[in-house]
Parts: sequence; structure tokens; C-alpha cells
Amino acid sequence: MINYLSFGIILGLSSGFAPGPLLTLVISETLQHNIKAGIKVALAPIITDFPIVVLSLIILANLSNSYTVLGVISIIGGLFVMYLGWENISINGFELNLRNIKPKSLSKGILTNFLSPHPYLFWLSVGAPVTTKAFNQNQLAPFAFIGSFYLFLVGAKVLIAIFVGKSKSFLQGKGYIYATRLLGLALCILALILFYDGLSLLGFFTN
Repeated sequence: MINYLSFGIILGLSSGFAPGPLLTLVISETLQHNIKAGIKVALAPIITDFPIVVLSLIILANLSNSYTVLGVISIIGGLFVMYLGWENISINGFELNLRNIKPKSLSKGILTNFLSPHPYLFWLSVGAPVTTKAFNQNQLAPFAFIGSFYLFLVGAKVLIAIFVGKSKSFLQGKGYIYATRLLGLALCILALILFYDGLSLLGFFTN
């Protein structure tokens, strides 16, 4: 169960600190209004992701007997996580464009996250397979994975809202850049694990 808790923490922190539409909105709401407004946006994944998680798990349950399909999904998930890792590693700071961003806090955050392809790609190719595998090993492991993922995903964005509210230069600072790059390296390691799982399901390795 500790492995899945670690997976959730790494994936959550990496997603939370990585630049993207939702993080942009967290920052813009913080700068235009206050820290509280930024935190409201940071909470959006808790509201929007539930149907995505359930749908992904249902789809995967119907494919549970096809090792070939599961292997391909795991490899696609590895590619997606590797892409996210590379994005984090190559970061040089966060450039924020406040033009054409209208302040609507939580409602805007919900819409932004719901329309973003990242939650769908993540849960279909990474989250649901990991959750299913965790359940097969320990019934508490899925809760450890999902709980730690959202705790650190939302927590990271909340921290960014707080730091940006206190110092606008935080996103260009070395601390943010180095932490994001380190998380990118951790994501690349997780991607290799997903590649291995996928190839094992396809019969290239024996477990």
C-alpha cells in the first residue's frame, strides 16, 4: 500500500505544480482578487473529477480480461506520464498572461478543469489502471492512492495561491523551478514502471 501512497503523492504534487490552464486560473484569481479566490479555484478537481474517475473505472472493469488492451493502456499511460515529466523538467519559470481572463473563481475553475483533456487522459491511461491494480492487492490501497493524489494535487495549488499572494516573484524563483524539475524526474521513473507493467501484460516479461 505504501507504493500506491507514494505514487499518489508524486503524481499529485507533479500535477499540482505543473503549469496548465487550472494553475493559470489559480494564479490570476489570486493576483486579481485575493488568496481565498485562488484557493477556491484550486478546489475544482475535487468537484469535477468524480464522474471522470467513476467512468474510467467502469471502462477499465469491462476490459479487465483483456491483457493485451490493458498492456497497451499501461504503455499509453507511461507515454503520457513521461510527457508530463519532460514538461516539468524543461520548465524555466511560469509566464502568466492575465489578458482575456475573467474572474469567476470556483465556477470558472470547475469549467476550466472539466474542459481540460488532462483529467480524462490521466484517469483513462494512468489513474484507473493503477487504482484497479491497487484494489487487487489491497482493498485499502486504492483509497491511499486516490486520497493522496487529490490531497497533494489540491494542496500544491493551494500553496501556490498562498505564495503568489504573498510574493509575485515566487513562480520565477529557483525553489519553484527546481522542485518542479525534481518532480519531473520522479514522473519519468513512474513512466518506466508503467512501461514495464504494460510490457509484462503483453507477455514480454514474466512477473
